[in-house]
Amino acid sequence: MKVTRRAVLQSLTALAAAPWCTPARAAEAKLSAGVARQQIVPAEYPQSEVWCYNGAVPAPELRFRQGDTARIVVANDLPQPTTVHWHGLRVPNRMDGVPYLTQPPIAPGTEFVYEFPLPDAGTYWFHPHLASYEQVARGLYGVLVVEERLPIAVDRDVTWVLSDFRLNRDATQREDFDSVFDLTHGGRIGNTVAINGRYTLKDGRFEVRSGERIRLRLVNTAVARIFLLRFSGHEPRVIALDGQPVEPHAPDRGLIALAPGMRADIVLDCMGAPGTSVAVTDEYNPRAESNLITLAYRDGPALRNRPSSAPVTLHPNALPEPDPVRAQRHEIVFEGGAMGALREAQFAGERVPLATLVRQHHLAWAVNGVAVKEHVHEPMLRLKRDAHYVLALKNNTAWPHPIHLHGHSFRVVARDGKPTRHREWRDTVLMAPREAVDIAFVADNPGDWMFHCHILAHQAGGMMAMIRVV
Repeated sequence: MKVTRRAVLQSLTALAAAPWCTPARAAEAKLSAGVARQQIVPAEYPQSEVWCYNGAVPAPELRFRQGDTARIVVANDLPQPTTVHWHGLRVPNRMDGVPYLTQPPIAPGTEFVYEFPLPDAGTYWFHPHLASYEQVARGLYGVLVVEERLPIAVDRDVTWVLSDFRLNRDATQREDFDSVFDLTHGGRIGNTVAINGRYTLKDGRFEVRSGERIRLRLVNTAVARIFLLRFSGHEPRVIALDGQPVEPHAPDRGLIALAPGMRADIVLDCMGAPGTSVAVTDEYNPRAESNLITLAYRDGPALRNRPSSAPVTLHPNALPEPDPVRAQRHEIVFEGGAMGALREAQFAGERVPLATLVRQHHLAWAVNGVAVKEHVHEPMLRLKRDAHYVLALKNNTAWPHPIHLHGHSFRVVARDGKPTRHREWRDTVLMAPREAVDIAFVADNPGDWMFHCHILAHQAGGMMAMIRVV
């Protein structure tokens, strides 16, 4: 679908002004990474300086159709080099956006063209993979939606981009992006939670109409914060996780867990009475403010008096099905951090005490006993193309870790030795402290692929490895 540059710019301007609307589709797009100012907190405070795409945090949403080929020109107007990683998309390796491994960084004042097919419908996102602990924290991220050929029937298709910022009292961003405390503990947790780039805890409202059915795409773009969402008085059904369809189901205990990098598509039938309001709460940290945003029902007649009976099951994407029976098994152990048992790790070919790693190299984490500093290093695993694998992951730390695999989706098949209920497809799996998780996939996408924690201070601090598929 060819569109003019003027039409694209007009649609992007409109999107920045209307964060709840559904953007126009386009097979081509341009993203300009630069510095801007945005009103994140209420108007009595100043605007905040952010790094962002096309002048807004989050970036104006990109929408494509399943089967399209996306062509996205990225211009870098930042004061430092950058790249773009297309999180969750099964792109060719050269389009994966990993600096020095799959592409040279995009220098300030230059452009890079990303072009890749879109075989999988779903909800995805994009962000830098160079100094991501800083660049993402400053606001460089956006959502990419690939629409199904046969979408489900809903009244509205809405995206909530969940994030946070660490702000000073004057609304400037705190410059402690390389904090040793964040490195060794839970990462950079902000003090200002935002939905679609706006602070919501004080008076955030999302208006709904009684009786309407909403497809709500939830995307966690934070660098460390984990959300645990409850839609009070409502019965959301999860229909996709990390972009991949799943059997529609009510979330466990009514709570939707979203660690950094993770997404969930839910169907929300809004059956409250006109004029009423209910809270959407975040229950991950019981000692913090829990009200995230208010669902505010408009006055006026209901759209319908009972939930829609239209089906909500999504057609599955054509992913290769792993066979755990004939899969080769590899064990991967994550260690390190505060209150952990790691005393030393291999770094640059030598065994180095953890205290020295932290003090001299800003490293605190290891994968199978190895801490890495940059993206280019020896592969942890060499996998045969189109072969079946189970990765047995073990979190031997005191902290949760969302583990992300580039270039592939995998089934989560077991937790602590017990089969999972849904065997859900994911590209990022959240591991609780001391938990073991088995994931299964077919290594059908050749290349060098990153495998890392998506708490970005942990990634930069050593919890990163590379898997080679040949």
